[in-house]
Amino acid sequence: MVDKMKEIKVAPEKYQLQETRLQEKLDDGTTRCHLCLWRCKLKHGQRGFCQAHVNRNGTLYNLSYGIISAIDVGAIEDKPVKHFRPGTQVMSVGSYGCSFRCDGCHNLEISWGVSALDDLAKGESTSAYATPKELVDAAKRLGVQGIAFTYSEPAVWLEYVIDVSVLAREQGLYTVYVSNSFVTDEALELMAPHVDVLCSDIKSMDDAFYYDICKLATVDNVLASVKKAFDLGMHVETRTNIIPGKNDDVEGYRKIATWIKNNLGEDSPWHITRFFPAYKLSHIPMTPSESLWQAYEIAKEVGLKNVYVYDDKGCDCAESNMPVSKYLTGTEEEIYQIKKCAASCCGDEGIVVKKFEK
Repeated sequence: MVDKMKEIKVAPEKYQLQETRLQEKLDDGTTRCHLCLWRCKLKHGQRGFCQAHVNRNGTLYNLSYGIISAIDVGAIEDKPVKHFRPGTQVMSVGSYGCSFRCDGCHNLEISWGVSALDDLAKGESTSAYATPKELVDAAKRLGVQGIAFTYSEPAVWLEYVIDVSVLAREQGLYTVYVSNSFVTDEALELMAPHVDVLCSDIKSMDDAFYYDICKLATVDNVLASVKKAFDLGMHVETRTNIIPGKNDDVEGYRKIATWIKNNLGEDSPWHITRFFPAYKLSHIPMTPSESLWQAYEIAKEVGLKNVYVYDDKGCDCAESNMPVSKYLTGTEEEIYQIKKCAASCCGDEGIVVKKFEK
């Protein structure tokens, strides 16, 4: 049975592992994670594909709960979201770990965070930690109206997302979940009562495109998750980053626009963003304006009423590059002190992954 752990637990004042909310404990001591569609099955001391959940003695834990990789403040329209609380400011937050490995990722260090997650698993991390209350307090202090979970796939720290969202709503703040939508129905059902907005990528209508970034992902997986969120009552907006030679075909534009109209409605916003060279796709030029506006025209022909083109915006990236400590209270020494799990499951050294045990 999957343990949804619907009761919101009080977060610890100091960093420690938190039980994964959607896990299946199996008789042989392995656990299966049901946060994303990898549904990783793990032995003691193993981590999932996201690297942020680990099996300790038959129980699955979130390694990155409360660990903040980036914070930025800006307009909700930059997520991009245009039809929910327009004109308001949102505090964007991210953590380490992701269910995809996109060749054009602009957020490698604050998203995949392979070395940062290894440091956590070794009990050697100096990454910033904030309780849900501390994060909500920061948002109130900064004068924003909402909190957005972004930069990597938020499903990998869903426990924290939900705890923050519950407190945020109590304080009159909305929440935005920026996703690749390679997530389970169980995860969506758990978050939907607490999270206001889903901003989801529809990267392509070609399975081969998704296979390149996630061997298990298919177009149908992603579209089913987007539709599920919509059916659960979340406000949904979608985005496609057009990459020359990868997903810039006319028929693909038409298929995306048609699917949105038929499943989310003709008023549902579609955001068309420009690709900028990055990482393994540094050799590909940025998207020409003609491709963006061609997608726009086709969407209008299909019957979508709210189509937005971003000639100057690509991924949802942290732009200020200010240290996380600038947004939180406490001294830098306190914020960046070494993080070792404060629970009893990890030993004195705080090592949580078997390969790092001495």
